[in-house]
Amino acid sequence: MRFVVSSTELLRHLNAISRVIASKNTLPILDNFLLKLEGTTLSITASDLETTLITKIELESSDADGLIAVQAKIMLDTLKEFPEQPLTFNIDPDSLAVEILSANGKFTIVGHNGEDFPVLPRLAENHNEISLAHDLLLSGINKTLFATADDELRPVMNGIYIELSPEEIAFVASDAHKLVRYKRSDIKYNDVASFILPKKPASLLKSLLPREDSDVKLEFDEKNAYFTLSGFKLVCRLVEGKYPAYNSVIPLNNPNELVIDRVEFYTTLKRVSVFANQGSNLVRLKLTPTELIVSAQDIDFAISGIETIKCEYEGTPMEIGFKSTFLVEILSNLAAEDVKMKLSDPSRAGLMLPAEKESEFEDVLMLLMPMMINA
Repeated sequence: MRFVVSSTELLRHLNAISRVIASKNTLPILDNFLLKLEGTTLSITASDLETTLITKIELESSDADGLIAVQAKIMLDTLKEFPEQPLTFNIDPDSLAVEILSANGKFTIVGHNGEDFPVLPRLAENHNEISLAHDLLLSGINKTLFATADDELRPVMNGIYIELSPEEIAFVASDAHKLVRYKRSDIKYNDVASFILPKKPASLLKSLLPREDSDVKLEFDEKNAYFTLSGFKLVCRLVEGKYPAYNSVIPLNNPNELVIDRVEFYTTLKRVSVFANQGSNLVRLKLTPTELIVSAQDIDFAISGIETIKCEYEGTPMEIGFKSTFLVEILSNLAAEDVKMKLSDPSRAGLMLPAEKESEFEDVLMLLMPMMINA
């Protein structure tokens, strides 16, 4: 087994898939990249059992097909130090010795039997299949990933719930304090189907999709999902379980509406929250018809901060408390000049959405539970 490959191109592909590899693997073989040569196509695989990422490089020169696993750390550390140049890999299938020939030297490492690498899961015959625009999938992940939970007792909350129907596609994430629902009506599916995408593969897709320029093929059954991109294939085990009925926690009757400049609200919160109690991060919002008063205090250290912002408010004057870190997160993930906050009373969840939709096909809703204010 022999092939010639560009050092920088190989490093670029290895860097892209190396994030899959866990720091501590249950199987030693998972500390390796799997190299598979078929004709002039070199496939490279990285896996942690739950998530697998595959990339392909088209070679100009190769000889004899083969399969071998090589230490990921050694490969990455070596390639980082090479300037752009062709590298020749000579691999002995019997001894598993790997020779890397550069312009000025030779490096020898011992590989591992590629047959020991875990095989990819097979999808059920009646699996679901749909083609998604890469920017739509990226938007869905970007809008919701920050709201996923880290809950060992409720693993279904630790991913993005993706729901397909004949009317729309919905991306949902919640950690029980905040909830994000992102809908797109410009994609429709001929059936009703759903799955929970774990956080790690969602993060990997978030880093890969900005470089895409074609649609993503999505295939999934009850246990696994395949995402086929132009240069990568991501295979992941889905979170098993039933996602909570998220629509039931979204309050429908919210007569009090606040419209405010998003950036001004965000920067004010960042300044005032410095003075909040570090344990609770509580900020108070006092709403009047023309002004929003944002305040925070830490009695233990005798510090406080208060700022007033111009706003448009229709409804009953009220004072409501929120965890500042969550409110800042939501505002940083709402891409709009002005945001609208819909409230019913200080004890019920507040809804935040763009004051004006960017697209007629897009529907973004973010929910945040309030905190009790001590009088």
